[in-house]
Amino acid sequence: MVTREDAPAGYEGVWRFTAPAADASVPEARHAVRDLLNRQGVPVHDDLVQDLLLIVSELVTNAVRHAALLSPQLAVEVAIGTEWIRVSVEDNHPYRPKALERDYAQTGGRGLLLVREITTEAGGVCDIEHTATGGKVIWVALPLSGAAVTSPRPGPSAL
Repeated sequence: MVTREDAPAGYEGVWRFTAPAADASVPEARHAVRDLLNRQGVPVHDDLVQDLLLIVSELVTNAVRHAALLSPQLAVEVAIGTEWIRVSVEDNHPYRPKALERDYAQTGGRGLLLVREITTEAGGVCDIEHTATGGKVIWVALPLSGAAVTSPRPGPSAL
């Protein structure tokens, strides 16, 4: 279910949808975000779209793999401003994940490291916050242009 808060004009706004914490939700979330960007006519470069879709895939995958036992539902939110776009994934599991360090011998577990590196390279910011219900929300804000993000929440990355 997708809901939208009123936006001041054009493509700006906040959209949120929920999905089961299941593998099928990963491509569904990615497609929903891509379709939203297209439908709203967000002026976003193809490289940034690909970065956003990869970030969404990694964040939803983490929620599915690590939080599903305590959180059978997850929420994806997309907030779009005039100069930035913020995507977040929320679940009800209290565990706060950390990005692993580079270990090229490992075959998995580097999703948050990848998210952090993509975010930094794009001039964005990312963080993890606890929710009022005891869960967590992991979010990433990226600039729509080449300038660094200054609006959604400045600060160092906690990933």
